[in-house]
Amino acid sequence: MREYAWDLIIVGIYFAVIISIGLYAARGQKTMESYALGDRSMPWWAVVASILASEISAGTFLGTPGEGFAKQNFLYAQLVIGTIIARLLVAAIFIKPFYKFNVVSIYEFLEIRFGKLTRRLASFVFLLTRSLASGSRIYVAAILLVLAWQIVHPEFLQQTPEERFAQELWIYAVSVILITTLTALYTTLGGIKAVVWTDMIQVSLMFGAAIYVFFWLLGKTGGWEPFVAQIKSPAFIDSGIRPEHSVGQSIKYILEQEYTIWAALLGSIFTTLATHGTDQDMVQRMLTSKDAKRGQRAVILSGLIDLPVVLGFLAIGILIYRFYQQNPLGAPTNDVFAWFMLHDLSPGLRGLIAAGLFATAMGSLSTALNALATTFTKDWYVGVFRPEASSEQQMKVAKVSTIAFAIFLALIGIGTALLKLKNPELRIIPIVLGSFGYTYGSLLGIFLVGMLTKNRGTCRGNSIAMIAGLCATLFLSGAHNDVYDIFHEKEARLRNAVKSLHLANPLVIPAAEDLAKKARLKVEELPSIAAHPNAQSPLFSPAWLPTIAFTWRIMVGTLTTVFVALCFARKRDALVALRQ
Repeated sequence: MREYAWDLIIVGIYFAVIISIGLYAARGQKTMESYALGDRSMPWWAVVASILASEISAGTFLGTPGEGFAKQNFLYAQLVIGTIIARLLVAAIFIKPFYKFNVVSIYEFLEIRFGKLTRRLASFVFLLTRSLASGSRIYVAAILLVLAWQIVHPEFLQQTPEERFAQELWIYAVSVILITTLTALYTTLGGIKAVVWTDMIQVSLMFGAAIYVFFWLLGKTGGWEPFVAQIKSPAFIDSGIRPEHSVGQSIKYILEQEYTIWAALLGSIFTTLATHGTDQDMVQRMLTSKDAKRGQRAVILSGLIDLPVVLGFLAIGILIYRFYQQNPLGAPTNDVFAWFMLHDLSPGLRGLIAAGLFATAMGSLSTALNALATTFTKDWYVGVFRPEASSEQQMKVAKVSTIAFAIFLALIGIGTALLKLKNPELRIIPIVLGSFGYTYGSLLGIFLVGMLTKNRGTCRGNSIAMIAGLCATLFLSGAHNDVYDIFHEKEARLRNAVKSLHLANPLVIPAAEDLAKKARLKVEELPSIAAHPNAQSPLFSPAWLPTIAFTWRIMVGTLTTVFVALCFARKRDALVALRQ
C-alpha cells in the first residue's frame, strides 16, 4: 500500500476541496430559484465549464481513449461536427422561449404549449432516461477502483470465476456507493452554485491530467512521426460508401455503422439537439446565465471546445496502443485507460489522473442529481401534489429528492456493473450514449413540434407519437432480439462469439482459448462458428432490414414522433403568446 500513499493523499485532498466548496455555496440559499438556477447570476464562462463537465463524464474520460485504442483512428471525432451544428440550432430555437416564459423546469414549456399531460409524460421520460444514463456513468468511474483492488490483491486472479465474479461485483458496489455519496453530499448542500463552481475545478483538473498524459505518452512512444504513422485509414472521415455495395446495401451499411460522416451530419445533430435542448440536465446550466444571450454563448462555445477535447482523448488511446506494442507487459482490456493509469504511471501522477477521473464522474453526476431533483420538484411535487407549496418548501423537497435520486442512480450503477461483468465484450461509449438513445428521440420530437409549429400537436396525439417513436427505435435497434437473448443464453453466447471474432483486435479481444472459454465453447468450434445456424438473429430480422447503430437511434425516434404528432391539430392557437 505504500506505493499508493501519494495517490491516496492527492485523491483525498481533491475530495476535501470539492466538499468544502459545496458547503460554502450553501450559504444564503432560501428559495427554489436560488437552489436550482443560482438566481440566474452565474457568469457565462463558468456555465461553459459546467456544460463541459456534464458532457465529459467518466465515460468520455475512459471510453474515448478506448475508442482510439480499438480503432486507431479519429473516426469517433466526426460526431463532433454534428454537435457544433446542433448547438447553433439549440441557441437559435430553444434558449429564448425558455427565458421568455421564465421556466425552472423546461417541461413547463410543454404545458404552456400543449397541456399538463404532455408536460408530465416528457418529464417522466427525462427522469427515467437521465437516471439510466447517469447511473451507468457511475459504474465507469468505479472501474479504476476495481482494477486498483486487483493490483493490491494479486491472489484475486487465483480464485475461481464464480468467486472472482462475486468479489468484483461487491467491489463495484462499494465504489459506486462511495462516489455517489460524496457527490450527493455537496450537491444537496450547495445546489446549482456548488455544481457550477466545483465543475470549474473538475474540468481544469481533467484537462490538465489529459494534456500531461498525452505528452508523456508521446515522449515514451517516439514522438509525432510514429504516432501519425500509427493512425489507420480512414483517419478522420468515413463516408460509409463502398464500391462493391448497391445503393440499398450502402444505406443499410451506413445505418449499421457507429461512426461515419452521415452519422456526424445527421445522427449526431439529432442526438445533440436532444441532449442540449430537451434535457433538463444540460439546459439548466444555460438557464443559470443572466440572460438568453449569455446562455446561447455558453452552449455554442462548449461545442467548439468539444472538438479538441475528443481529438485529444482519441489520440491518448492511439498512443496507448502504440505504447503496449512497444511494451507488451500484461494484457490490456476494454478498460484500457484505467489499466494504463494503474500499471504504467508513476505514483503521485497516478493519483492526479485518478482525481481527474473522479472529477469527471462527479461533475456529470452532480449536474444530473440537481436536474433530476429540480424536475421532480417542479413537475411533480408542485405540478401534481402541492401546487401551493412555497419556494422554501420546494427547496427542501429538492434536497430530499436529490438524496433519493442518488440512491436510485447508485442502484443503476451497480446494475450496469453486473451487466458488464456478464458481457465483458461491451464497450463503454455505446453503453453510456446508447442508454438514452431509445427515448430521447420521442422527447425531442415533441419539443420540435411545440417550437416550430403553431397549432399542430395535442396531448393525446403527443402521447401516441412518443410511443410510436419509442417502438420504432426499439424495433430498428434490434431490441426484440436482445430480449429473446435474455431467455436463450446459449444462442446469445454463440452470437457474441461470432461478433467478437469479426471485431478481433490482438490487444482488445483475448486469445482464441479465452474467447472460447467465455462463450463456453470448444476451441475447435471457433473456425466454423460463423456458419452456425444460430449465429444470426432469431426473430424478425430480414437481410434487408438494418439494425441501426446507437448513433442513429435518436434521429429515428425524433422523425417518427414528429410525423405522428403532426397528424393531430389543436382547434385553437396555443402558441400565439410565444410568437408575439
